[in-house]
Amino acid sequence: MANKPFNEDNVPDHIGLILDGNRRWAKEHNLTVAEGHREGYQNLKTIAQAAIKHGVRYVSAYVFSTENWNREKQEVRDIMKLLKWVLSHEIKKIHKDNIRVRVVGSKLKLGAALLTAIHDAEKLTENNTRGTLLLCLDYGGQQEIVDATKKIISSGVPAEEVTQELIAANLYAPDVPPPDLIIRTSGEQRLSNFLTWQSSYSELMFTKKKWPDFKEKDLNTALKKFKNIKRRFGK
Repeated sequence: MANKPFNEDNVPDHIGLILDGNRRWAKEHNLTVAEGHREGYQNLKTIAQAAIKHGVRYVSAYVFSTENWNREKQEVRDIMKLLKWVLSHEIKKIHKDNIRVRVVGSKLKLGAALLTAIHDAEKLTENNTRGTLLLCLDYGGQQEIVDATKKIISSGVPAEEVTQELIAANLYAPDVPPPDLIIRTSGEQRLSNFLTWQSSYSELMFTKKKWPDFKEKDLNTALKKFKNIKRRFGK
């Protein structure tokens, strides 16, 4: 899973988004946490569409981590309800825009109704070609590596035949190139278990803006900065 060279306009092939700050944004605007997450989704839709318009082929969004199960039960229920609504209803608009949706993560703790919605959304959009939105749901980068290792062991591959390429081929979405650029909002400067394997050569950009306040002009600024980066991959 080698990083592909960027295209002639130096647009990232794959952008990762760590959507941080929905709860703090909601508090600042005297809204509920659920309303903050709904606003966060609306902004994700806008930013993903804008990125694809600029030529980005893949947008990965960190929508719910394996650690997020430790949040208050009501917040978790509200997030799962929102995700089910997106994948059952909003998916029609996304499909009309010719965007493919994929959901990556362990999925072990997801309910049957949400799993059905995921299956139906992925099936509906699987042939769309304008771009791909990957929703990282019940996702943890370390868990992804553990799951890949288990698949390799269960297939009977001898230890001496395990390579970086083999591990990469057993990740959740092995056909998707690593992110060229990862953007995290809300001031924290860490990846928080996001695309742990794939991010080894990603460019990282951080902003103090909370996710609902991260607008298309901010994306444009990030893309302009990316264009001026000379990526050597250790050469």
